[in-house]
Amino acid sequence: MASSKEYLDFILEQLSGLEDITYRAMMGEYIIYYRGKIVGGIYDDRFLVKPVKSAIAYMPNARYELPYDGAKEMLLVDDVDNKEYLTGLFNSMYDGLPTPKPKKLKTLDTTPA
Repeated sequence: MASSKEYLDFILEQLSGLEDITYRAMMGEYIIYYRGKIVGGIYDDRFLVKPVKSAIAYMPNARYELPYDGAKEMLLVDDVDNKEYLTGLFNSMYDGLPTPKPKKLKTLDTTPA
């Protein structure tokens, strides 16, 4: 089941107190970025975040769930109605998130055939 655009819009509104929140649609789901780092995503209208140490400490009772078959478990964010809670969660997680790998530029093969 794909996630709804309405749920994405709701989560983005809840995160509106943070700067540089972006998202990318991917196969009916949405990946959420904070200041260029992947924080988590929306899967089947559930908001899941990476289980970094700071997120586990911030949400000690959070359930681990699979975003999709074959994926690594992530933490389910239950308190999505609380903007301050989400802001605190993202700010606590940022330093523990991996830095994105630089993208390699594709080169064209210009050798004559």
